[in-house]
Amino acid sequence: MPPRIPVPSRVSTLCFRPAAKSNGLPITSVANVATMAQRRKHKDPYALTQSKQRKSVNLARREVLAVERREAMGDPVRGVSTPFLESFDNVGGSAVLMTTTSTGSPKDGVQITTKNALLNHFLTPTELEESIKHSHSLTAPMEPKNRDITDPVKEAEEKQKHLDGHARATTALARIVSLANASQKDKTRANIQRCVETFGRHNTDEILRPRAAINPHFADKTVEGSGKAPRAGPDTGSSEVQIAVLTAKIRVLATRLEMKGGQKDKVNKRNLRVLVHKRQKLLQYLRRKERGGDRWTNLVGTLGLSEGTWKGEISL
Repeated sequence: MPPRIPVPSRVSTLCFRPAAKSNGLPITSVANVATMAQRRKHKDPYALTQSKQRKSVNLARREVLAVERREAMGDPVRGVSTPFLESFDNVGGSAVLMTTTSTGSPKDGVQITTKNALLNHFLTPTELEESIKHSHSLTAPMEPKNRDITDPVKEAEEKQKHLDGHARATTALARIVSLANASQKDKTRANIQRCVETFGRHNTDEILRPRAAINPHFADKTVEGSGKAPRAGPDTGSSEVQIAVLTAKIRVLATRLEMKGGQKDKVNKRNLRVLVHKRQKLLQYLRRKERGGDRWTNLVGTLGLSEGTWKGEISL
């Protein structure tokens, strides 16, 4: 029986790759070469100055681009200023009255009403003017039955006294019903009423063209033929009206936060954030539904809504 040859426990691995041929130069790894180049660069003052200049130019360009993007998007809270937005701040400017003196000319300091004036306490200019005329007739001095025994001078004094008292009463009523002297709650209510009358579909349907129907089968169907109930009263629930109402409330909150001590008002900061994001959702919905139609163009142009109010992420 031949003797058993012991097998080693560990077998050494052999590499059959040919060895690299040297050209007489020292072999240096790539990592070492990069490290040496970086060291030489950091030691060279000219290279350091160039890198700092490039970095400063890039940072300045980045700031310019950020400002341009911010200006192009617009303010997500206020948007662009328009005459309709500015009228929110002076909603009571058109609520005025008229009174006359004995000469028949308008009295100084008393203003003149218009048909579209907004008054406080849910009054309309027509109702107020009729009430003033009625009170003028009730408070007028009675005509004497016997003109022979009346004193003309005394009668003229009584008429002048009545006119002066009526003028003072009319001026007092003008101050009471004027929205310029009203609370912010009453001003907001008047602004909401203006938004409903301006953007409500019960008025805009006669002016703006409807969106083109995707399916021509439903293009000629009216409200009666489509199975929908006709609108009862003014339109207060459409997206345009809700966006306008939110814009009026957002403007009030933004102005209040800009006042002295407004930065400490945490509750109104949260309320402003909630209203801005709610308006953004409605704007995205209306833009998707209208696809750049007349309603979208009219709403954005009148309220001054920029891309920053509906596009991208809004962080306040």
